[in-house]
Amino acid sequence: MKLLRSTLLLLLLLCTSNNFAQIIRTTLAPNQTPPPPSNWTKKNQIGFDISEIAFVNWSAGGTSSVSGLFKGEFSRTYAKENNKWVNELIVKYGLNKQDGIELRKTDDAVQFNSTYGYRRDTLSNWYYSAKFNFNTQFTNGYNYPNRDIAISKPFAPAYVFIGAGAENSNKAKNRTFYFSPITLKTTLVLDQNLANQGAFGVKKAVYTTDDPATQVLVQEGQKVKAEFGILFTGYMKSEIYKNVFYENRLSLYTDYLNRFGNVDVDYDTRLDLVVNAYVKANIGVHLVYDDDIKTKKDVIDPVTGSTTQVNDGPRMQLRQVLGVGLVYAFQ
Repeated sequence: MKLLRSTLLLLLLLCTSNNFAQIIRTTLAPNQTPPPPSNWTKKNQIGFDISEIAFVNWSAGGTSSVSGLFKGEFSRTYAKENNKWVNELIVKYGLNKQDGIELRKTDDAVQFNSTYGYRRDTLSNWYYSAKFNFNTQFTNGYNYPNRDIAISKPFAPAYVFIGAGAENSNKAKNRTFYFSPITLKTTLVLDQNLANQGAFGVKKAVYTTDDPATQVLVQEGQKVKAEFGILFTGYMKSEIYKNVFYENRLSLYTDYLNRFGNVDVDYDTRLDLVVNAYVKANIGVHLVYDDDIKTKKDVIDPVTGSTTQVNDGPRMQLRQVLGVGLVYAFQ
């Protein structure tokens, strides 16, 4: 009984001291001024979409499957008078599992954007801006069902954009347009096997012959490709109906020296339907075209039965997503 009373008394003292400390921490002295508001604003949001279908003795047939997609969006923005610095990190990773089929990747992206802007007065929406973009992936990518030969890897490729130009940013309408006539684009392929193939536009390796059985490596493929050109990016998000948001991201790039006018396109559009603070449905389409990205196809040797991959030329890449999941925002 004494032990119980002592425990209750200790808990009461801890709660009282904690509440008292909270009062001390949140109460200002009569002559003390509140701290100035911070020039930094931040956003932290993580989400998880899942879809599942299962069949048991289903007469019409079907394959059971489950898919999951993790998403994270984090931003830090500094704004003071005529200066603005926006930093954004976007990560995505998705997997799919079907009966009788190995685990497969459905999405994989790491993107970091940083933009610094300066404007002449606080009323203008136009900024003199410098921008940095970085894009890569977490894990190896495959041309399924072939899982023996990776067609992409972390930092193979990775893209870096560094440039300067003008940006129009309208916070009230939640839209931003950026144009840079001086942009350096760097393509990294840090896996030597992919670099030797000339993947993603880097200079491929030099061999003595074209026959894989007898060729001898003379010079390894380059892991870095640098380009200099024009970059345009656009972002817009609007509420088209109550709790229905439409978001667009567009990036256009063309190189001055290498086939000027041949535009690399990266367009991501998404429709978010907000159920409440934690549940959201989304429909999205992602289009990519890059002349340096060649599609792969498997070729089977009729004599040996071995499988090799060959380039099948550039193609428009399309990814469509429909998901319902949980979203959590925190400070």
